Amino acid sequence: MLNYEEELEKFQPSLEVEQMENAATGNDLPDVTDILKDVLKQIRG
Repeated sequence: MLNYEEELEKFQPSLEVEQMENAATGNDLPDVTDILKDVLKQIRG
């Protein structure tokens, strides 16, 4: 039988996951709505 408390103590997240999380939260690229707003501004004048 598994001891879940013991397994949770052993758990260490993958370094790749942490790197991806930092890259995703630190990314300041415009999303689709930002691009569409810019295009509409250019069209309207």
